[in-house]
Amino acid sequence: MLCKVVLTCMGGNLSEVKNSRYLGRWSLVIGSELTTVKQHRSQSSYFSYYPAHHQSGHNSGVIHSGIYYTPGSLKAKLCVEGAALCYEYCDQKGIPYKQCGKLIVAVEQDEIPRLQALYKRGLQNNVPGLKLIGTKEIQAKEPFCRGLMALDSPYTGIVNYKQVAQSYAADFREAGGMIFTDFEVTNMEMAKESSSESADGLKYPVIVRNSKGEEIYCRHIVTCAGLYSDHLSEISGCSPEPRIVPFRGDYLVLKPEKSYMVKGNIYPVPNPRFPFLGFHFTPRMDGSVWLGPNAVLAFKREGYKLFDFNTGDFLDAVSYSGLWKLMLRNVPYGLSEVYRACFLSAQVKQLQKFIPEVTVNDVLRGPSGVRAQALDSDGNLVDDFVFDGGSGDLGSRILHVRNAPSPAATSSLAIAKMIADEVKRRFEL
Repeated sequence: MLCKVVLTCMGGNLSEVKNSRYLGRWSLVIGSELTTVKQHRSQSSYFSYYPAHHQSGHNSGVIHSGIYYTPGSLKAKLCVEGAALCYEYCDQKGIPYKQCGKLIVAVEQDEIPRLQALYKRGLQNNVPGLKLIGTKEIQAKEPFCRGLMALDSPYTGIVNYKQVAQSYAADFREAGGMIFTDFEVTNMEMAKESSSESADGLKYPVIVRNSKGEEIYCRHIVTCAGLYSDHLSEISGCSPEPRIVPFRGDYLVLKPEKSYMVKGNIYPVPNPRFPFLGFHFTPRMDGSVWLGPNAVLAFKREGYKLFDFNTGDFLDAVSYSGLWKLMLRNVPYGLSEVYRACFLSAQVKQLQKFIPEVTVNDVLRGPSGVRAQALDSDGNLVDDFVFDGGSGDLGSRILHVRNAPSPAATSSLAIAKMIADEVKRRFEL
């Protein structure tokens, strides 16, 4: 998702951009999902320099099929629906993708029961085409991969989500919307009757103000702000919980002459004791192969580099009791992630469990992404989508999408439909 703020306005007569205000109609949407909510008249606000500048442009590019998620959860439902919509949308728009499949590979005997449980979960989630395969079938699909058993998911694919997000933005503009970038929201409040020069002040009673002193007047607000979702909730007077703690994921990249070793996505069997999926092999649309990622605390919400640091973001994270509780429950895992982040050979050792031929000489350090991980005060990862609002004049006019975790990119069109329905219900539109 995009971070901080981009401004999009749709469905109304927007005044010329001035230092004092914008005047638009219906709702202001702050975040990245808004451009997919095309059927509603809205405005939106982000701080970013172009669509998909942050999370949407730094993810793995995988179109997930919906295997991992708890049956009946929003993540499961929206992922399966969203994957189908994503493929359909790409076909309609001529956006290239590859349905290259995925193998979730068990390399140890004690992983096989967990793999079989994943298979049953995937069936419950109505993921198409799943089957368990043995060693020979693994090597038929991935000649360099070693494993005892694998879950084959042929419906999994890859796409360039930056291209998808930019297509959403183009659709939004074509439908009459306007997108403003570099608009960092610093304040939200109700307009005072005395401050209005006309009846518009009563018609559009909510003011959203940015760091440059510019204002937008609107009726309602929807926020989908990723790494800044908790900040915007707090700014609006709504609950600061769950809190967002940024985790950076660093990828390695196979050297181009070694890319032939990987045909599709190769994933480990997730360990339920640990919060993230672990190292995997991910082919990209440009022909490269990403390896990883790890998961380490980022010292800046948009900190894509090892030494990126923001004092406010760092203090915000380390002062939160939920983070300390999570860390204390996962000390060995956390230390091993930090160790692997520092030493290339440690990361390669994890990869060699699946493709023994990979060596340190075959890989380069690659890009990084930052995950907006929602945590509650008990240190639990918030694993599903969270919608939130408030009370009073302002709070009742706001819908916060507080948590839209992976597979949010896969699920984006399904999420947008759900947001649109929730907007209609909450705001009685």
